[in-house]
Amino acid sequence: MFFINKKSKETATDGQLIEGFKKNEDLELLGILFNRYIHLVYGVCMKYLKNRDDSQDAVMQIFEKLIGDVPRFDIKNFKSWLHVYSRNFCLMKLRAAKSGLSVKQIDEMNKDMEFQLASHHDEEPLVLEKNLQALEKCIELLQSAQKLCVQLFFLKQKPYKEVAEETGFDIKKVKSYIQNGKRNLKICLEQNRA
Repeated sequence: MFFINKKSKETATDGQLIEGFKKNEDLELLGILFNRYIHLVYGVCMKYLKNRDDSQDAVMQIFEKLIGDVPRFDIKNFKSWLHVYSRNFCLMKLRAAKSGLSVKQIDEMNKDMEFQLASHHDEEPLVLEKNLQALEKCIELLQSAQKLCVQLFFLKQKPYKEVAEETGFDIKKVKSYIQNGKRNLKICLEQNRA
């Protein structure tokens, strides 16, 4: 079992803190690590979001996301990984605001579309950004009825009945368009990853 005593927590290397957090789920270790680079995260957020309050909120949201994401990745250089991770979080936030979605909705849609992050050490956030761009491109390539139903169902999170009311399609058609659209998106995304 991995253990860092109280005296050595502040002087532990980034790698030791990551390893300790992964093994013991000790949020204090992640907090110490994050605080080392909080100024960097805030600077990145200010650069992209251009608003103090939004940037402060983003810093806290990034920390919350790290709790689930740090254990998933093999991070070799935490500082550079966190810089890219923060940048991509801000880009997703800006994209979400532009499309009327939340960052969480974009994350959920990626999961619902069976969209998996590749694990390439320090490249994960870059992969996420490329995947989001590929997803947007693939949605644009859907035939118009599928595109409309997929956007209303996944992006606007409307139930089948509301999608049917807005589009004028009957519910069976809506379900068919969503199912086929989802399948076509999966095919398109797999082709873009190849």
